[in-house]
Amino acid sequence: MDSLTLFFTGALVAVGIYWFLCVLGPAERKGKRAVDLSGGSISAEKVQDNYKQYWSFFRRPKEIETAEKVPDFVDTFYNLVTDIYEWGWGQSFHFSPSIPGKSHKDATRLHEEMAVDLIQVKPGQKILDVGCGVGGPMRAIASHSRANVVGITINEYQVNRARLHNKKAGLDALCEVVCGNFLQMPFDDNSFDGAYSIEATCHAPKLEEVYAEIYRVLKPGSMYVSYEWVTTEKFKAEDDEHVEVIQGIERGDALPGLRAYVDIAETAKKVGFEIVKEKDLASPPAKPWWTRLKMGRLAYWRNHIVVQILSAVGVAPKGTVDVHEMLFKTADYLTRGGETGIFSPMHMILCRKPESSSPPPEESS
Repeated sequence: MDSLTLFFTGALVAVGIYWFLCVLGPAERKGKRAVDLSGGSISAEKVQDNYKQYWSFFRRPKEIETAEKVPDFVDTFYNLVTDIYEWGWGQSFHFSPSIPGKSHKDATRLHEEMAVDLIQVKPGQKILDVGCGVGGPMRAIASHSRANVVGITINEYQVNRARLHNKKAGLDALCEVVCGNFLQMPFDDNSFDGAYSIEATCHAPKLEEVYAEIYRVLKPGSMYVSYEWVTTEKFKAEDDEHVEVIQGIERGDALPGLRAYVDIAETAKKVGFEIVKEKDLASPPAKPWWTRLKMGRLAYWRNHIVVQILSAVGVAPKGTVDVHEMLFKTADYLTRGGETGIFSPMHMILCRKPESSSPPPEESS
């Protein structure tokens, strides 16, 4: 082989490696690159230890529903997975029903816009995004409604990512991000014209606590909509396979215990909300939300090779491979939950805070 051929062969291989590592895989042009994967706010040398601690903590999620440490471990989870989510999925950390003729990105945006349409806010009003992640829904909703959106997330790394994306999108004047626990929000009573949460309150140890906080900060007459992760009427607690699937979802998504669909409205009413509408958005005729997971299996293996290479050469922190593998296994449980119909990530409940509201009565001992 002459030197010129060798040069062009080497150049082609180099370009191929660069394309494989740095270009292939990101779900959105403004998302993460593979070479930028990190452990969020966790230092690189501690990622693997934090992953082991996380996995140990959520091994038996049903036993920790009231544990005070849950918020800290949810924070750890999002430090571990945020970059991988952005790189492989996009900036909106949730599902949406498939729409024939529409891309996943468009289906996601329409699912987000529906949330703000349901709470009927007007341009210039202030609304709350409860569990905003890196702000994908926030930006879609602010752009669509022209409302001022304040997002809260427990994870400081996500706050920084969301602010960066908001600025890049030219929406930082409409979008504000606060680091905090949605069980104890740093907002005044009666200060928001509406609120929404998209697949976020499932992380709360007690749903009643986060609903009570949302109720507190809403103005009387304002509405709140939530897309909740639930077990459906098809779930049978005596079915070992059903239990395995649900516990697999809980372990792989930092959930202190999935709620049954019948508990959602009862919890909202308990804190004082009026129920306007309730519907499982995943039910037929909605198209399967898990299609994207099944179609992404090839992408997972491609991305897993990338993660292994980057971890081996020291670019990605040790433990990144374990986290990526955990997410793939979780995707399988989510798919099984969707196919069997025992799980829904989008049980929608639309609530209103009464015009003449008073604090809900305290429970009797």
